[in-house]
Amino acid sequence: MAAELTAHQLIAQHRPTLDQALEAIRTRAYWSPHPEHPKAYGEDGSLDLAAGKAAFDAVLNTRLDLDQPGTDDWVGGEESPYGIALGVTYPHADVDVLLPAMKAGQRAWRDAGAEVRAMVCLEILKRISGRTHEFAHAVMHTSGQAFMMAFQAGGPHAQDRGLEAVAYAYAEQVRTPGTAEWNKPQGKRDPLALTKHFTPVPRGVALLIGCNTFPTWNGYPGLFASLATGNAVLVKPHPRAVLPLALTVQVAREVLAETGFDPNLVALAAERPGEGIAKTLATRPEIRVIDYTGSTAFGDWLEANARQAQVYTEKAGVNTVIVESTDNYKGMLSNLAFALSLYSGQMCTTPQNLLIPRDGIRTEEGHKSYDEVVTGLAAAVGGLLGDDARANGLLGAIVNPDVKARLEAAAGLGEVALTSREITNPDFPDAVVRTPVIVKLDGAQKYWDGADSEAAYMSECFGPVSFAVAVDSAAEAVRLLRRTVREKGAMTVGAYTTDPEFEQAVEEACLEECAQLSLNLTGGVYVNQTAAFSDFHGSGGNPAANAALCDGAFVANRFRVVEVRRQA
Repeated sequence: MAAELTAHQLIAQHRPTLDQALEAIRTRAYWSPHPEHPKAYGEDGSLDLAAGKAAFDAVLNTRLDLDQPGTDDWVGGEESPYGIALGVTYPHADVDVLLPAMKAGQRAWRDAGAEVRAMVCLEILKRISGRTHEFAHAVMHTSGQAFMMAFQAGGPHAQDRGLEAVAYAYAEQVRTPGTAEWNKPQGKRDPLALTKHFTPVPRGVALLIGCNTFPTWNGYPGLFASLATGNAVLVKPHPRAVLPLALTVQVAREVLAETGFDPNLVALAAERPGEGIAKTLATRPEIRVIDYTGSTAFGDWLEANARQAQVYTEKAGVNTVIVESTDNYKGMLSNLAFALSLYSGQMCTTPQNLLIPRDGIRTEEGHKSYDEVVTGLAAAVGGLLGDDARANGLLGAIVNPDVKARLEAAAGLGEVALTSREITNPDFPDAVVRTPVIVKLDGAQKYWDGADSEAAYMSECFGPVSFAVAVDSAAEAVRLLRRTVREKGAMTVGAYTTDPEFEQAVEEACLEECAQLSLNLTGGVYVNQTAAFSDFHGSGGNPAANAALCDGAFVANRFRVVEVRRQA
């Protein structure tokens, strides 16, 4: 197919954006080219709110034909956490046909060079951005996120993460010059002279294994990092969250074709119910890069068994907040209440363990006992979610029955400080909406009323469940933090303190155990939020994840540099 968009046109359109992204990752200052507010869309061909909803409705109960080779069946079955069946069917691939077709286009994609690849990726992101409202509904009805969160996290924030990955990929590839003239003096003899050419060479086909809760936010970094470094990308979505990534594949294939490249460089691998194709795909010899977000068990399996591939995993962790002291007691409680409630705690960065000295804490309001702190936090959550309309906007819906079961079982693990309550969503009466539960546990008492307290707070309880763990001292809190991060991992850590020495102790613990730390957050930034181009999501240095989103290490091993030397 002849290119409808030439390299010159792409560079003219997108090079300024890439340059800004490169500057942003250098300075770590705030920057985003993707508006967060829904009203910012609707001009320049972008879908506005009504058009985005109409586009989403139009795809329901249809066959999403991607014109992929090797299609041998049509599969589907997504049920929205809000209680509606999506009814979309997707191509099921015969991978023995699809994978060779994907590899066929890699030579031209490799030879295009880092800049052109980056420009094509930015064109894909631009077109996705223009359909942000449509994608927001797709994310909402596969993840259970409330609409505004689905719009922001599944739209501009995900697009930012994809662009960030492209910027890092470009920077790493151009670190080595394309050519070099090498001359070595030989005294009275003529110098040795070589002309050297250096080419970034992709590893092969990359496999993206998508997650249910954040299909685009967690999926775009790996997808665009692999594509920008020359790899073809096979997208294997979570069976309950196919639509957002299928639409992404659709856009990518359209752009690749219009820019003169093989659309099969990006393809979808949807699966039949219960088929479990991730293990089969992950060990295929053609698969040389894998990106995965999900359970620790399968992440560990991938790291151990997909030996032919470079594997990047984000797994599970036990996120901890230490409360030692504060000079803004109400601000602290308000900030924590929001962090515990957002998306029903179904974020890999949601705090789980709140470590509080049993003798209490210092505040600007005077001393607060352990019980007072826990009661105050429960009241803050209750106040935040007291209005059902606001609660629905924050909580979204429970994403699957396993989360609901964990929430219901948590009450039997200790003394309940805040009982979860059921909320009705008037727009979606079949949605399962629950407020968080807070359970009091004793860090020095292994068992409480027959339940294993330590096993509870030393295991991830994904969902709206938090443990207020009484510890003997602030120093003991730091020791427990270290142990938790070292043994179980953490995507994020928080701490509240007015003591410089204690702050330094927490910081040192996080540096040594390689965990990202947020201190004394009392305003509109929360421990479970990270900003592209500035914050690192995860560290890659503890058991919660072996990679960070996004740094040089996340992209540099997706390609190798091959040298060709010629006699000058």
